[in-house]
Amino acid sequence: MSDRGVFVMSLAERIRSNLTRALQPQALELIDESAMHAGHAAMKGLPAGETHFRLKIVAESFAGQSRVQRQRQIYSLLAAELADGVHALAITALTPAEAATQAGSRSGA
Repeated sequence: MSDRGVFVMSLAERIRSNLTRALQPQALELIDESAMHAGHAAMKGLPAGETHFRLKIVAESFAGQSRVQRQRQIYSLLAAELADGVHALAITALTPAEAATQAGSRSGA
C-alpha cells in the first residue's frame, strides 16, 4: 500500500494476476531470480529486484498451440509488466496433459 492509501501491486503480483485472469491456469509458479543477476553489467544503474523471473504455467488454453504461440500469448498478456522493468522472463508453458507426462517421467514411471 502506498502512503496515499492506494494499494500498489508488485510486478510479481501483477504478473500472477494478469495470467490468472486471462488463462485460468491449473498451476502457476513464478520465481523472482533477480538476486542472481544483481551484479551483471546489464543491470548497472537499474533498481534491484523484480527484473528476472522464471515462470511455469499449466493451462488448458495452451492445447493446440506451439511453444512459440504460447510464449507470444504470455508476452502479449504481460506487455505492460515487461515494459515496466522486467528484463528477463523464462517461460515454461504446458497443457495439463503435458505437465502430467513431465511429472510422470521425473518420478520414474
